[in-house]
Amino acid sequence: MSGWLEGYSALITGGGTGIGRAVAERYLAEGASVTVLGRDLDQLKTVAAEAPDPSRVHAVAADVREPEQLHAAVAESVAHFGKLDTLVANAGVWDYQRQLTRLSGAEVAATFDEVFAVNVKGYFLAAEAAWRELVKTRGSIVMTLSNASFYVNGGGPVYTASKHACLGLMRELAYELAPKVRVNGVACGGMNTDLRGPESLSMGERSISASFAKRGPDTPPPPLPLHDSSTDPKDFTGPYVLLASREQSGPITGEAISIDGGMGVRGFSSDAGGNHL
Repeated sequence: MSGWLEGYSALITGGGTGIGRAVAERYLAEGASVTVLGRDLDQLKTVAAEAPDPSRVHAVAADVREPEQLHAAVAESVAHFGKLDTLVANAGVWDYQRQLTRLSGAEVAATFDEVFAVNVKGYFLAAEAAWRELVKTRGSIVMTLSNASFYVNGGGPVYTASKHACLGLMRELAYELAPKVRVNGVACGGMNTDLRGPESLSMGERSISASFAKRGPDTPPPPLPLHDSSTDPKDFTGPYVLLASREQSGPITGEAISIDGGMGVRGFSSDAGGNHL
């Protein structure tokens, strides 16, 4: 590892599983101390217990939809490690590509409220809770975006709209917090994680990793230029390190690094998504 984050202190929402945990482990390897935040305290304590140096991991149970809990988490992180250099806004849910034509009006309303509350408001509230401490350290915010922040069908309309909103939020906060705090994003492609679905669609216990487990040797590769690239979250963590490091990315703000297998340069594979209607 490079040691680019030696002496840094980071707070990662959704830090118990998936890309959040992978980023936490990578930050630790790069020399940082990390506060992992999520709703499942036992899960977070497992992250700490399995770290090479558990003293550099602090677990905090909180819901990203609750501003008071986020303020308390930031205060606890600063009390524990002395400062805050980086906020990784990461906690999220996926809608499992549930299309408009498969949703009732009531389901649209409930799913929209839930997904936007976690994916967008959760990022916004985390930034609100942390910006004062980040100004002190001239720190940064790194948001987990998605290929769905730029392209369609990386989710259904609710998820895609939420991730487009996160891209706009990232850019606006990059403007509003400059020059003291840098704000950037990492637009991830598909990963084999424990990402869950909306409880409003009875998908709270559904994990995207189950979909990956069903892929057999005869499953065609995804239509991406790098179709044989990794889906392991740990292989997506490099940009998070780069964007957190003042020394390596000091002039960068308002940018999203795409790690999606080259989706932006692929050709057309189908003409429309509603041919079955």
